[in-house]
Amino acid sequence: MTPSSLPFSGLLRSKRGVNALLRWCGGALRSPGGTSSPVSPARMPPPGARRCSASSSGDTTAWLWSVYHQTKRQSEDLTQILSSNSVNPDTIFANNETSLHDIEIYGFDYDYTLAFYSSHLHTLIFNIARDILIQEHRYPAGLREYEYIPDFVVRGLHYDVQKALLMKIDAFHYIQLGTVYRGLHPVPDKEVIAMYEGSHVPLEIMSDFYGKSSHGHTMKQFMDIFSLPEMTLLCCVNDYFMKHNIDYEPVHLYKDVKEAIGDVHVKGIMYRAVEADIEKYICYGEQTHAVLRKLSENGKKMFLITNSPFDFVDRGMNYIVGKDWRSLFDVVIVQADKPGFFNDRRKPFRRVTDKGVLLWDRIHHLEKGQIYKQGNLYEFLRLTGWRGSKVLYFGDHIYSDLADLTLKHGWRTGAIIPELRKEIKIMNTPDYVHTMTWLQSLTGLVEQMQVHRDPASQAVVQQWIKEREHMRSRTKDIFNGQFGSLFRTYHNPTYFSRRLSRFADIYMASLSCLLKYDLQHTFFPRRTPLQHESPFWPEQTCVNAMNLPIESRRSKTE
Repeated sequence: MTPSSLPFSGLLRSKRGVNALLRWCGGALRSPGGTSSPVSPARMPPPGARRCSASSSGDTTAWLWSVYHQTKRQSEDLTQILSSNSVNPDTIFANNETSLHDIEIYGFDYDYTLAFYSSHLHTLIFNIARDILIQEHRYPAGLREYEYIPDFVVRGLHYDVQKALLMKIDAFHYIQLGTVYRGLHPVPDKEVIAMYEGSHVPLEIMSDFYGKSSHGHTMKQFMDIFSLPEMTLLCCVNDYFMKHNIDYEPVHLYKDVKEAIGDVHVKGIMYRAVEADIEKYICYGEQTHAVLRKLSENGKKMFLITNSPFDFVDRGMNYIVGKDWRSLFDVVIVQADKPGFFNDRRKPFRRVTDKGVLLWDRIHHLEKGQIYKQGNLYEFLRLTGWRGSKVLYFGDHIYSDLADLTLKHGWRTGAIIPELRKEIKIMNTPDYVHTMTWLQSLTGLVEQMQVHRDPASQAVVQQWIKEREHMRSRTKDIFNGQFGSLFRTYHNPTYFSRRLSRFADIYMASLSCLLKYDLQHTFFPRRTPLQHESPFWPEQTCVNAMNLPIESRRSKTE
């Protein structure tokens, strides 16, 4: 993530902050020989160059622990300052420089973009799909003992169809050990390493650039918010089969669960349930209405492209915006069949009447106030002339909503990530700030002091490494006990996070974040240093001298 303000920049703007940084930069770590220059990797001799004799090993060990305690005290002092420099959850974050001044047309998905759903919806999807498995696929009736488990999974996970394993993978295709689940139980790290001959997942069994598998059913990545009930159902059915020693084919299970979840949508079961009790399932969208009204009052053109059917969208938008919601949009397209909408040139648009009747006439213009079904983006571009970076489209699905638009058509894209608000609130807590500050300080300490190769010193360093591993697990559990943060696998960005940075120009927790900015605002991504650039950045040089972690900026994802 790239926040609108960084803690160190904030520190440098206050007298208290500058004094704190100077204390850190001047807090030299003295070696047993009495040198007072800051200990940094650049000043260290190569590994093995410094040898401690048996007589001096005790002095070196005592010095290492004194450095440890001094670093910890400094880390605790800095935590108090960083805790007062929190990130606003309503911030819009930029991966690519984006000026609202240049945007003339705003486009939107519907589900989890204009309409936000309560937690009841995931429970509904889970229960209906579970019952479909029992009634139509002849699965054991005992599955009814399982209920939906909120917060068990996070978005962006991978599922190994052949092995029936759900796991979290980072941007470099490495499995985050401790996050591999078979059913509802974690798989031991040793077993995972044995199965994959390490923790790296080869490219050929993972999904391609757009999240699709090119080698049949191998690895499936779940990028949709609607996929949370699907992942949970997979885990529950796997758990039932293992608990009852039932021999089963994992591929069949995956396909059956996928089909059952699909039926919930395709057969309209979910749509009818939501329409029947809309107040239970849709969060009232007063701020969504305010965003649309703001854009309209400023003369912006707007359109809606969604995969949902018209009746469902109309019922929801009546509730969120009002009966005149269609007057805000210049074009409304339903049942678009994204992502096929962005690539398939063959499907023409078809007009839909208010009563849901499909008309057969050829579409020569996309008229305001009318409803259109299917179609394709190429025809959309021809009929509207809305091309290039003057268009900004918002959606929640990184692949289906955003990938093609940014890569093939040059539209600007905005990702709606509802989980972002919760994660930022966690990152702003004193517990998280304290843990991360000390974790990064300790990591720097291990990196610097590993050059002491005598057994006594190495024993000390190994204790630090064990403490570091414990703290890394703790930072994961703060977000989600099973899979951790949506955006990070320890220090690396997740596979989800890397795709987000590639396909979204900007991202935010909800559309309501737009209310904080005027429509002339430019979003600038923070220029964070590459690894080889760090020594040349004044802020980073001071950080290195302080043993202060770059990661304490908390919001960066690469």
